[in-house]
Amino acid sequence: MQITQSSIPDLLIAKSTSFKDHRGSLTRLFCLDALSAFTNIKLITQINLSRTLEVGSVRGLHFQQPPHAEQKMVRCLKGRVWDVVLDLRAGSNTFLKWHAQELSSDEFTMIFIPEGFAHGFQVLEEGSEMLYLHTANYEPTAQGGVRPDDPMLNINWPLPIVNLTATDKSHALLTANYQGITV
Repeated sequence: MQITQSSIPDLLIAKSTSFKDHRGSLTRLFCLDALSAFTNIKLITQINLSRTLEVGSVRGLHFQQPPHAEQKMVRCLKGRVWDVVLDLRAGSNTFLKWHAQELSSDEFTMIFIPEGFAHGFQVLEEGSEMLYLHTANYEPTAQGGVRPDDPMLNINWPLPIVNLTATDKSHALLTANYQGITV
């Protein structure tokens, strides 16, 4: 795995190499040793798969409030998505800054998302599938979110947003008084 720092400190991009022969290929999707050289990764406690059918659909921006904050690793297994990660860490030099990049099943790229970040994505190809590795179990009472269309963030979604859930639409818009998350 080739691991690089993104434009936001602690947000890592891991690119896997695929080994091919006459039978097909093998790709290492996760390597604790490689990631541990760059960050203090916690124990993975939950793995989720999402499948999103309609192009333009947005899932997110989601996070879990402390003490249930989680590190998250995301990878596109099928299709293509525009993946967005937002820094919500109180006092961070990159507070409310976001990083976005296309993830696809062809690229073998994974994003390591530290605690204190919100995550979401927009589907660019019908039936896209995302794999999530979490370091905390989902806790409904700790669920948090930021509106993906919040004008304060000015996220450049590549397509018009469709299929936003009622929950994702219901998040309050950020204000200048928003302090962020302390992790």
